[in-house]
Amino acid sequence: MKKWRNVFLVLAFGAVVSLVSFRVGENNVSVSTINGSECKAPFDLDLMWKVKNSLSSVFLEKDKIDDKKMGYGAIAGMVASLDDPYTVFLPPKENKSQNEDLQGQFGGVGIQLGYKDKTLVVMTPLAKTPAEKAGVLAGDLILKITDKQKGIDRDTVGISLDEAVELIRGKAGTEVTLKMFREGKAEAYDVTLKREDIVIPSMELEFKEKDGKKFAWIKLYKFTEQIYKDWPGIVDKIIAEKGNNFGGIILDLRNNPGGYLQASVLVASDFIDKGVIVTQVTASGKNEVYQVDQSRRKLLSEKLVVLINGGSASAAEILAGALKDYKRAKLIGEKSFGKGTVQQPEDFPDGSGLHVTVAKWLLPLGKNIHKDGITPDVLVKYEPPKETDAKDKPDNQLDKAVETLLKI
Repeated sequence: MKKWRNVFLVLAFGAVVSLVSFRVGENNVSVSTINGSECKAPFDLDLMWKVKNSLSSVFLEKDKIDDKKMGYGAIAGMVASLDDPYTVFLPPKENKSQNEDLQGQFGGVGIQLGYKDKTLVVMTPLAKTPAEKAGVLAGDLILKITDKQKGIDRDTVGISLDEAVELIRGKAGTEVTLKMFREGKAEAYDVTLKREDIVIPSMELEFKEKDGKKFAWIKLYKFTEQIYKDWPGIVDKIIAEKGNNFGGIILDLRNNPGGYLQASVLVASDFIDKGVIVTQVTASGKNEVYQVDQSRRKLLSEKLVVLINGGSASAAEILAGALKDYKRAKLIGEKSFGKGTVQQPEDFPDGSGLHVTVAKWLLPLGKNIHKDGITPDVLVKYEPPKETDAKDKPDNQLDKAVETLLKI
């Protein structure tokens, strides 16, 4: 078993319970401790073996009996009984997909998944991917996944995140059809997407000009491992471009599904002078406080506006929420997703993984925004460009951000 990773995740995936020791008898099996605590009742694995033996004996299609698959299913079921959609066991294939997602490269359609009232939902359509090009939006519900080539026609009621990811991803060039429902539409509709090799950049920087002022527009796509390498260079480029006509910074967190918690602290530390960025609170009540990194603090005086929407989640909400609590920036756009828990992963030698919700996080003023989200200071609903505007690609939320900076 690999050591616990020293990085906490704030993704829409997660989960983990570590069984510390077992006592196995002829007729019953009990767990003596779980994470160092005694169990309240025996964990009867004897029943599981009886069921397994019965299936092996009388099940009609014996060629379908796969001991390893059964074992993974039993573990997944145990974890699923906690009724936390972010606490999951991932068999090797699904765990590999999860790790590829964090590294920023995988094959699929470019959708970050989550749940809304236990229904599979698009948290974020990733930039420049088949999903975004097809007009998929954050908040769209996914009701069914169909892949004729694979023989898949799966209703998403009760589906786990890892299963949904596995079904939607696939070889580049193949197609998957999603039955979706969007608030405001009368009925569900189908969207067919052709898969591509998805490579997600951590961020992009673009300088815009208006009314004689220059603005730095930073599009943060996701808090992946690459953030630690890319962010300092972005800051240096902004500093090098600053002059008398510099109008400020637009930090665009729209459709950013989160990622590494520490990465959000890194970015926040360049805008906030001192203090707490986020506090993690575990079930035992133990607090882990993340303070401003005093070695950063390079953009403390620049005017700042932050763009958020329903696809801004977890680590993105930590960053936006901290900047709002310290009154360091104005938030513009739409209410964020509302993901206020922390998941910690563990990898096992066979390639499988276990992710568990280990903590909730609190913003500097003490609020946990789980299921509530963050309300922007200036509410601006996104207006998709018309087909006649396709070349110009107007963005009314971005325009509002520039307008706000000009008035600060």
